[in-house]
Amino acid sequence: MERTYTIPLRDVKKVPRTIRASKAIRSVQEFLTKHMKADEVKIDASLNEKIWERGIQKIPSKIKVKAVKDDDGVVEATLVE
Repeated sequence: MERTYTIPLRDVKKVPRTIRASKAIRSVQEFLTKHMKADEVKIDASLNEKIWERGIQKIPSKIKVKAVKDDDGVVEATLVE
């Protein structure tokens, strides 16, 4: 199963500045676990770099992700360009 999502990260901007990027990664994993009904979520390096590219404090407000779920229930998330 393959789907494309635009994941909002605006709620993550309400947390303290020093933990925003790591909280955004966890938020993406929680979003995909909920919407894809996954057992495990793997984040691609390009998606990780996009969230971290402006540092820990200045995360993007939303991010577009392509999620692919295999038969084992593992979801692999990559960045859509």
